[in-house]
Amino acid sequence: MKKVYINGVSSISIQEQARNFTVESLKTIHQGVNEAHQPSYKELIPPAMVRRMAKGVKMGIYTAHLALEEAHLQMPQAIITGTGLGCLVDSEKFLELLLDNNESYLTPTSFIQSTHNTVGGQIALHFGCKGYNFTYVHQHSSFESALLDGLLQIKAEEIENALIGGIDEVGKTTINNQQLAQLVNTEDIVYEKGINTGEGATCVVLDQHHTATSYAELVDIHISNTTNPRSIASFLKENNLTEEAIDLVYVGSCDLPVDQDYFKVIYHSFKQAEMLTYKEYVGHHHTASSFGLLLAAERMKRDANVQYILLYNQFQGKDHSFILLKQCGEK
Repeated sequence: MKKVYINGVSSISIQEQARNFTVESLKTIHQGVNEAHQPSYKELIPPAMVRRMAKGVKMGIYTAHLALEEAHLQMPQAIITGTGLGCLVDSEKFLELLLDNNESYLTPTSFIQSTHNTVGGQIALHFGCKGYNFTYVHQHSSFESALLDGLLQIKAEEIENALIGGIDEVGKTTINNQQLAQLVNTEDIVYEKGINTGEGATCVVLDQHHTATSYAELVDIHISNTTNPRSIASFLKENNLTEEAIDLVYVGSCDLPVDQDYFKVIYHSFKQAEMLTYKEYVGHHHTASSFGLLLAAERMKRDANVQYILLYNQFQGKDHSFILLKQCGEK
């Protein structure tokens, strides 16, 4: 079976840059709601189109363009996206119009633009890609599901490369309701079960070819709704590894009280490894793990001494996932 490499990455998040992150350049979030820093889109997308596009679509096309450019790939053979809530702002807009207009005289624009596969479809239209196009909506393992699809297809030699994206938006109505339920923190209050939420888009290019731009080898992915302490050891054993072989662990935690109990097993299992969290830089959202993968891939490219990185993500005891990266070295 073919090996799979990460050859290009890009992101839009609360951070002010698209890639090339260091610990010093990352700013930690403290507020409950964190909207993504919006770049100038006019260089890549005609201004008239930008005005009509949903935020998730703009972010998706922008990050896809930069990731493909870095990977020196003009046309991906597959576009696979993951999203938890799709173009949420347009979903809210349509539902609010539905209520305001007594379910009558509605224009379909917001409904059409709110579907979960809108981003993947618009990316394909932008690049003229007529290949495999699929969107996964699996809550907090949506991005991992998209990544697994691309990994398996390349390993099986059905395709040579794939553009994988994770995209989610912040919706004001949804956030207001979550804050009323004390599930999202406010500027002044950190609730017992409250999270600091965020939004963003991250795209990575997977390819069977190891090039000069390759970040890391994507070895394996495991997704499960529930997990137990043996799951970690089993996953590593399937890849002929032990806990001692892992140099770094990226944990999908915001380092808040709501996270602590769910990550005890990981901290106990990898006492010798360096532990890093990533949601404190982008906030909790359904595809935040895509940003974690970007950080891990960049760290591996910078540091040749790091041989294996494990990413672990979950949310409130569900949607557990492991992603294993391996050093690919210089071409």
